[in-house]
Amino acid sequence: MKSRTPPDSPSFFADLPAGPDFEFERLAARRGFFPVAGTDEAGRGPLAGPVVAAAVILDEANIPEGLNDSKKLTAAHRERLFEAILGTATVSIASSSPRHIDASDIRKASLDAMRRAVAGLALPPLHVLADGRDVPDGLICSGKAVVKGDSRSLSIAAASIIAKVTRDRMMARAGLVYPAYGFDSHAGYGTERHRAAIAVHGPCILHRMSFRPLRIDGGVGQE
Repeated sequence: MKSRTPPDSPSFFADLPAGPDFEFERLAARRGFFPVAGTDEAGRGPLAGPVVAAAVILDEANIPEGLNDSKKLTAAHRERLFEAILGTATVSIASSSPRHIDASDIRKASLDAMRRAVAGLALPPLHVLADGRDVPDGLICSGKAVVKGDSRSLSIAAASIIAKVTRDRMMARAGLVYPAYGFDSHAGYGTERHRAAIAVHGPCILHRMSFRPLRIDGGVGQE
């Protein structure tokens, strides 16, 4: 069974800082756990495509300005920060395919991608900050779950940007291979256009057949 660790998060978020900072990372370093990696994923909700995870170790002396939860940034801003992060930090990326998602579930597939992203870092971390309520199983070091971590930790925010931009680029390429579905415009999410295309053409190899409304065996589909 997956262990669920108590997330370091308040009951209410009214007193949170306006944006992410480096306090979680500094606290770990003061306790002797350094370097610290942040990890996050993108693509849990779509009907198609992989879930993509990233792990990032920032250089505290050279942190790109403007890091934040990727969902709070424009696409152009994410692209600029993506290049800045790659140029200044240690980065690793991993993904779980639609078949992997269908064979387990989206939560397990997401956590596994985060674990593999951390394992792929060229500089092994001594501590990992994971966005959400769970620490991935099988980490090479200690870890902490941070609810709303992409708005609280600069390392997690950086990972969220890397994961989001990487996945968006993957889905843009998928749109060239499967143009009927419009993956380049909705990244696999269940938009009206996407659902209409599925109704006409049926699912393709990129679709998550365990997700509603694609699941047809009468079982309970994932959201």
